[in-house]
Amino acid sequence: MLDICLLGTGGMMPLPRRYLTSLMARYNGMNILIDCGEGTQMALRAKGWSPNPIGIMCFTHYHADHISGLPGMLLNMGNAERTQPLTMIGPKGLERVVRGLRVIAPELPFPIFFHELTEEEERIDFPGGYITGFRVKHNVTCYGYAITITRQGRFDAARAKALGIPLKCWNPLQHGQTVECDGKTYTPDLVMGEDRKGLKVTYCTDTRPTDSIRRHAAGADLFICEGMYGEAEKIENAKANKHMMMQEAAKLAAEAGAAELWLTHYSPAMIKPELYMDEVRSVFPNAVAAKDGRSIELKYKDEEEQ
Repeated sequence: MLDICLLGTGGMMPLPRRYLTSLMARYNGMNILIDCGEGTQMALRAKGWSPNPIGIMCFTHYHADHISGLPGMLLNMGNAERTQPLTMIGPKGLERVVRGLRVIAPELPFPIFFHELTEEEERIDFPGGYITGFRVKHNVTCYGYAITITRQGRFDAARAKALGIPLKCWNPLQHGQTVECDGKTYTPDLVMGEDRKGLKVTYCTDTRPTDSIRRHAAGADLFICEGMYGEAEKIENAKANKHMMMQEAAKLAAEAGAAELWLTHYSPAMIKPELYMDEVRSVFPNAVAAKDGRSIELKYKDEEEQ
């Protein structure tokens, strides 16, 4: 199961009922935070989640509305006496930017490891899955992220018995280990079926539509995408400032075959995103104008059917 909470949905500046951009994903005891705009700590508190289990922080880019909440977040984590390492992922310049922000949070009881993205697309593995950072099209270097939870095939007990594999070898084989026993070597492929479909969430903001987004949103269980403008007359603003229309996000979701679309990163002038959703849903029916705190528990398809 993968828990997702869209903590903040605002772009450019926080509003009384709309914090700035941030997303939390929770899987198997580890949390992944994407962006950390102003108000992220308040949104976490409202959700009832703690920042301490955050193992990975990803940043799309370094405009203030995506990273201004970081110093306070780090101070909070440090004051909780966290000692576990924290991994940060973001475009080139990440370490320099974070060290600058840490002028007000210079002493932390945990180390920070930096992974700076320089390629068009990069994969970072974590236990049980991986994050793919992919470049999008903003007026500064900007990346989207896809979180993929992998799922191995089923263990074939009948085949293991037929091959005469000792029972004590079954568990390590199920965990992907090669086992030597009684002079014989057993490998997982002997008894494991094909990998099953896992879970995938794709997230991008501050960009024009790109092929990279279509590719990395393909087959996503949830696609979270910027919908900064809804008014047709704002298309020139979107093009000039490298942002996206709500209708363009819907088209990307349809082309990618995503299961569900959540719109986010609204312009401060967009008070009621719902006003534009009839047009959006005419392009992609399973679309939502997300609000702060919107959450979902994504489950494997066979678990949902039970």
